Amino acid sequence: MADFKEDAVPAYVDETKLLRKIDLRVVPILFAVYIVAFLDRVNVSNALTLGLPAELGLEGEQPNIALTIFFVPYILFEIPSNVIMKKLSPHIWLSCCILCFGVIMIGQGFVKSYGGLLATRFLLGLSEAGIFPGSFYLISFWYKKEEAQKRFTVYWSSTILAGAFGGLLASAIANMNGIQGLSSWRWIFILEGIVTVLVGLASFFCITDFPREAKWLSEEEREFLLRKTGVDESHNAPITIEDVLAFFGKLENWFAAVMYFSLLVCSYSIIYFIPTIVQTLGYTTIQTQLHSVPPFAAAFGSAVVLAYLSDRCRVRSPFIFFGLALLITGLAILISVHGAANFSAEYMALCFVAMGSTGLGGNLVCWYVMNLRGHAERSIGSAWLIGFGNIGGIVATFLFVKKDAPYYHPGYSVCLAMAALCVVSCAGYGLLIWRQRRKTIEGEKIGDGEPLYL
Repeated sequence: MADFKEDAVPAYVDETKLLRKIDLRVVPILFAVYIVAFLDRVNVSNALTLGLPAELGLEGEQPNIALTIFFVPYILFEIPSNVIMKKLSPHIWLSCCILCFGVIMIGQGFVKSYGGLLATRFLLGLSEAGIFPGSFYLISFWYKKEEAQKRFTVYWSSTILAGAFGGLLASAIANMNGIQGLSSWRWIFILEGIVTVLVGLASFFCITDFPREAKWLSEEEREFLLRKTGVDESHNAPITIEDVLAFFGKLENWFAAVMYFSLLVCSYSIIYFIPTIVQTLGYTTIQTQLHSVPPFAAAFGSAVVLAYLSDRCRVRSPFIFFGLALLITGLAILISVHGAANFSAEYMALCFVAMGSTGLGGNLVCWYVMNLRGHAERSIGSAWLIGFGNIGGIVATFLFVKKDAPYYHPGYSVCLAMAALCVVSCAGYGLLIWRQRRKTIEGEKIGDGEPLYL
């Protein structure tokens, strides 16, 4: 695989046309799947500002616990889910996950108690566990390294757009309060759940499997793609305990987990609590939902620009460190600047935080996953990164509590510490990758011998 040359394109394969065909068949449906899944995951943050706590009688940290319970099964079942997907095939497993997710979301719209809310949040975490790592795992086998960042970012941007669209949708649904005797927060869950079920049904027919099983490729296109991307031909072999032990014996996998974990503490904080934070700036309920949108729009714009530059320059880490600089700058402003006279600075800081956390995630995931080798390592690694990283979601749910309003000094302080930890762990991971890359270039083969990306 390592001796494939970019100019070795067979005359009977139009690489540009093939890449366009892959883009249309692989990424859009996964994007649609995760935008509804992530929207359903975080819409509770909008519901918390539309009367859910009062109607269910939530007190103290109960809203935070309801956010947290989602992550328990979500984290524990990441790796098992990828193993199951490898056995069943992506189109079956991923469509089943999203279909179950939609049904549970509809049920969440009819809960009557705190216990019911916890139960549905737990089941949501269980059903979504396989979607995010499974999709990254699948995408990684369709593109070579210098093509991957833009596609990873497009997929990752589903989380950004879900955050932005969630605010817009919630502001519209807020006007449905009382229809059919249901509160507006219940309609958020019900309507978004129905859309998720429809996407789940469509995804069974639209999600493609791995290149080797893709019937919409010609035999010549398939063989060319497998050579170009360096796909491990032994992908049907089962993942063994030796594979798992070998994976966890590599220090770079631990550095990667820490850098993703620390980034997600900041990312989930902005995703779950931006309506709450914006509300402290003096907005009404509907204005709060609308003003939650621009920071996500800024994150989307920065993600697209950084992805384009990263693929063009064939390097990842400099753009990741740039995004982390924005994150630290934004958090420093939020923790030190307050008051109506500084409203513009605070709002700009929220945009910086969104750009440096939510807008950076796709770059970080691509950097790690595309440096993994073969089916076994990518299957374990993509689930490991997403699973361990989402422990950050548990931490984030307790950072912005009501008693700390309106300045939230403890929450911003923890996020600032996590941003610094992310810088350190990224530097450590980059150093280990640099050492492996140097050995590869000097002739000491690692994996398939292809130099890793810095």
